[in-house]
Amino acid sequence: MDVSKLSLAQLRAELRAVSDEAELHRLSQALGSDARAGARALADRICRQLAALRADRERQAELFALRARLRGQGARLVAGVDEVGVGPLAGPVVAAAVALPDAVDLPGLDDSKKLSRPARERLDAAIREQALGIGVGEVAPAEIDRLNIYWASLEAMRRAVKGLPAEPDHLLVDARHITGISVAQTPLVHGDARDGSIAAASIVAKVYRDALMRELSTRYPGYGLDRHMGYGTAQHVAALRRLGATPIHRRSFRPVAAVLSS
Repeated sequence: MDVSKLSLAQLRAELRAVSDEAELHRLSQALGSDARAGARALADRICRQLAALRADRERQAELFALRARLRGQGARLVAGVDEVGVGPLAGPVVAAAVALPDAVDLPGLDDSKKLSRPARERLDAAIREQALGIGVGEVAPAEIDRLNIYWASLEAMRRAVKGLPAEPDHLLVDARHITGISVAQTPLVHGDARDGSIAAASIVAKVYRDALMRELSTRYPGYGLDRHMGYGTAQHVAALRRLGATPIHRRSFRPVAAVLSS
């Protein structure tokens, strides 16, 4: 392609359609020697884009460094485990276990809490496409009330691991040690920000639970479950006082218990 024969508008459209790193590099080289200032500005933009891609690739390598060491020590299948929904007043606590292949293509992979909804959903689709195995575990509100939230979240993690299609050799877990599992485990504080497998699990669990809460909001309108996902916002607490508790509210949680006792 002779970029000198394309208008700047055509070049911008061409750039939007290109995601391959080698093609971006070729475009930057061609545009860098173009006499037009606008073309050279596009070349500078591509250079920044390429630098960001390289930085993200290096960051991802760091995210999977522990897994690489475990693989070097003989682990064949390493899974990351994380949970979401510990704090909400309504809905289940959900955990995911994700085993990824050695080579992944997950640009922007990070702790789900740091990502926008579109980024999470894009990554969730890519994780599901590339993963060697995914397990999801839920613990319902009534079980949470019976077990308490600490033990319920561990149970959700245990169910997620049991839901994997093959038993892993090692688990990387966000700040927990999962009881009732014989597989070797490494708990990592802030693991969803430090490890790629745990970050992937946090995304899968978050996207799964958010979709469930949006569905539940249609069954229990008036609480705003599709916006706050069951967390104890001022809007949610006001709705609780006005409408009362639903079957998906956690009765052992203080704001819900206060409404029930009033």
